[in-house]
Parts: sequence; C-alpha cells; structure tokens
Amino acid sequence: MSKRSPRRSTRRQASSDIPVSQPPDRSSASRDAAAHGPSASAAAAGTARPSTTAGPSTAAAVRIGPARRWTPWAIGVGMLAGIGIAGAWLLAWQPPPARWDVEVVRAYPHDPRAYTQGLVFDAGELVEGTGLYGESTLRRVALESGRVLQSVPLPKNLFGEGIAVWGGQIFQLTWRNQIALVYDRATLRELRRLRYSGEGWGLTHDGVNLILSDGSATLRFLDPKTFRVVRQIMVRSGGRRVANLNELEYVRGEILANIWYRDYVARIDPATGEVRGWIDLRNVIPAGLDREQCANGIAYDAEHDRLFVTGKNWPQLFEIRLVDPAGR
Repeated sequence: MSKRSPRRSTRRQASSDIPVSQPPDRSSASRDAAAHGPSASAAAAGTARPSTTAGPSTAAAVRIGPARRWTPWAIGVGMLAGIGIAGAWLLAWQPPPARWDVEVVRAYPHDPRAYTQGLVFDAGELVEGTGLYGESTLRRVALESGRVLQSVPLPKNLFGEGIAVWGGQIFQLTWRNQIALVYDRATLRELRRLRYSGEGWGLTHDGVNLILSDGSATLRFLDPKTFRVVRQIMVRSGGRRVANLNELEYVRGEILANIWYRDYVARIDPATGEVRGWIDLRNVIPAGLDREQCANGIAYDAEHDRLFVTGKNWPQLFEIRLVDPAGR
C-alpha cells in the first residue's frame, strides 16, 4: 500500500465546498454512474411519418376521448396535498450551519514525518498517534519545541489511528485490524487489547463514553471498559449525511471532527448528530503539501481554553481562535 494512498482512492471535491456528502461508499472501488439516452422506440415515434394508407389501425390511433374535467372535490384534494407538502418542507427545513474562520494565535514546530492520526493535549504536553504500516507510533511531544519526548512503535502489521486519554490509560485505534491498544498513560507500556467491529479512524470521549468514528457518517459511543456500543448517532448537515468523519475532539459540549480530504472541521451536536457549524481551516494549511497531507489532528487544552490543529506531515501545529465572519 502506497504511503501516499494509505486508505482508499476517492475523488476530491473543491476545497471551498462545505463538506456535506451522501452516504459513503464503503467499497474501495467507486460507483459508475449509468447514462441512459432516449429509448429507441421513443426516438422512432418522434420521427415516424404518418401512414398514407387508411385502415382500422389508423382509425384507432387517432381516436380522441372527451376532455378531462376537474371537479371541485378534486381541486380541493389537490390544494390540501400541496399545503401538506409545503408544511412538511417548512418543518424539515433548517437554517444552514454557521461558518467560523480561524485566527492563528501561535504556531509551534511539528514533526513533518509524523503522519498524524490522533492528537490529545495532556498535562502540558501533546500525545500523538501516527499511522502508516511499519511507521505507526504512539508518542509524547513537547508543545513548545515539537520534540518527541517518548515514542512507542506499533507492530508493523498495525496501522495506527485515533487516540484518547481516559483516566490513567491511553486508547489507540487501528485502521482495519479491529484492535484497540490500551497503554499506561505515564509509561506508554501496552496493557491490553480490545476488539471492535469495522474500521477505526478517530477517537475521543465525553467523560462518560469513548466516541469512535469509522470513516462513515456514524459516530459510535463505547463503554471504555468493554468497547461495547452504548449508542450511536448519524451526523447530518442540512438533512444530508456527512461522511468521512476522521479525527475527533470533544470540546465544551461539542464533538469536533476533521473530514477526510477536507479543509473544514465539523461542530457536531453529540445528542442529535446535527452539525452546528463549520470551522474553515483553509488559511492555516501549509503551502507545498500534497493531497494526502490533509488536516487531521485536533487537541484542546481545557484549563486554558486553547484549541490546536495540525495535519498529516505538517511542519507546524497551530493554536487557533475562532472568528465568526457574521459578527455574531
């Protein structure tokens, strides 16, 4: 598997588009759209010349019935149906989610070799999970210098993914191995492994449950002791599913989620799955990066109310402040 194509091929939309998508295609191959033109019979009917020979079939073909009349009853039913459709549309319609720009408060060094898959702020330091087969790690990083203080490699057959700090432990997902590694928070010594179904992408927690993304539009809430699914939500924006949910961070009652191959972060209501707004990261994307080096990594310092973002192989990590362009 190519280092620059660690997951699956997909066609990237324009980065300026709000990343609202249809339900994801879980296969590695893209779907081909069928293109159907007018049928041959319809085309022939449209170009056929009238017959010059009269006969029974011709007479049958030109028979004209009486004009249809609309009764008051039918008109009333039609009006009620129209009112019902309009009412349903009004009830279903929701205002578009708000969008926030970002202001860079400070930039910090970041290891450009780190294919960031998970990021957590922990006791003044960063805990980072990196990916790729044969290169995945769990590491502690000094915020100010970007220096790696401690690093543990994953077995070469495991592709590291999202991480979460829970009590005295650190959880790390793997992409397709369906294994979560559990480490001692202080020493990074592996303690045990837990199983889960499907792929593992992002991981965070709300103080009660772990929250897992798997690249679809679904977020699963898990029991931290057993990894049993407690509940799940479907993430939607304007009634449409938001797929490719990636790295996660729980911040002041919201789930923040990177979207794979997008320059936006979704602000998700953890109760309903509705996207409350989008954070536009386009003005912090470093220059000279390729398609695979997308934004992926959100960390929150709750004590000092600081929000950090980075990406795969980014040379910098940014502390950002949200700016509402509407001035709300």
